[in-house]
Amino acid sequence: MIGLSSYAGVMESLTNAAEEQQPSSPLTNSWSIKQESSKNQKTKGVGGFVLVHAGAGYHSESKAKEYKHVCKRACQRAVDQLKAGALAVEAVAAALVELEDSPFTNAGMGSNLNLLGEIECDASIMDGKSLHYGAVGAISGIKNPVLVAKRLLSEAQKGKLSAGRIPPCFLVGRGAHDWAVSHGIPPCPSEKMATKFSLSAYKRNKRKMELAEKMDTGDQTKKRRQSSENENGSACLDTVGAVVVDLEGNVAAAVSSGGLAMKHSGRVGQAAHYGCGCWAENACNMNPYSTAVSTSGCGEHLIRTMLARECSAAMQSEDAHQALLEAMQNKFISSPFLASEDRVLGGVIVLRCCRCVEAQPSQNIQGILVEFLWSHTTESMCVGYMSAQDSKAKTHISRLPPGTVPGQSLAIEGGVCRLINVVE
Repeated sequence: MIGLSSYAGVMESLTNAAEEQQPSSPLTNSWSIKQESSKNQKTKGVGGFVLVHAGAGYHSESKAKEYKHVCKRACQRAVDQLKAGALAVEAVAAALVELEDSPFTNAGMGSNLNLLGEIECDASIMDGKSLHYGAVGAISGIKNPVLVAKRLLSEAQKGKLSAGRIPPCFLVGRGAHDWAVSHGIPPCPSEKMATKFSLSAYKRNKRKMELAEKMDTGDQTKKRRQSSENENGSACLDTVGAVVVDLEGNVAAAVSSGGLAMKHSGRVGQAAHYGCGCWAENACNMNPYSTAVSTSGCGEHLIRTMLARECSAAMQSEDAHQALLEAMQNKFISSPFLASEDRVLGGVIVLRCCRCVEAQPSQNIQGILVEFLWSHTTESMCVGYMSAQDSKAKTHISRLPPGTVPGQSLAIEGGVCRLINVVE
């Protein structure tokens, strides 16, 4: 059975970062955002929209303000870029840098430590306009892995290297680190990337592992592991991400993660894998909608289902809400590729947009209809969203409906935004 929370257009009830309640009833509203004029630009004013997440996992009430605050800052960083005329890919990278720099997220600073007590990060970014993609996996000693992924993307757009070599789009480990430094991205000692929280979590998890390994029988070990999973569950599945649409209707998506706590050295999660961590694709003759997706959750589950690309494809259906619901149920929770899993843990944020027809058609008016949604099978997911016309971002911690089981149920919410731009 699916645990389904309400679908709320624009979610006007979530008017500030302090509010905790979910929308009480479905809405279908739209924002009509009139842009200010500028004589020096063909398209007058500024526009765009950003949706971010601080992970699908478990977000305690005691840290709710911190999670919401970092989402607000990430939205503001992206909107600042959009207001300055940046394309979607620039704005989405700016949002990710803010999310990576927060000690409360499992990305960049404060990431989970692996079995050796080291930080290895994954990140990727995709530009819906060019369809180029850049990614890094298991990279250490870099404060903002998303900037390396973005640089890989931009370098690939320049064309072939000397002697006709194909430029890389995905680098891992030491090679990724060295490539980043050689391209002007400063290194950061791994010890400076660990926080008091991540270090204490590592020591606590290490003790639990040592105790589990001392258990004599297989049944006892299995019970111990199940108990540990039930206690911590999806608490460490807090990959971060963002999706953006700019004034011109271009979309972009990005994702970054420190990976699972106590992971094996060299493990690469969904945040770096093509079609698994993020996806962005502008509308074309085959697809009427531009779509952008960013995922979070158990990397192995998301890799085996290629959830980002699956959700993007589903968004070409007429009813976005129903399409995402069916994709999460059929392509994730009930996926034959995950048939052996008791709990399937993950979450997505999705944005789709298209040019819309105005009530009073005019050659001087351009409209972009933006639909944005999020869905998760984990206990909770923290999101934030903002248009370039808003004075501040709206934030929300989505939670599974009461009485439902994480990994077997899902929540889905979202909204609608209409951007109107005046063209000279």
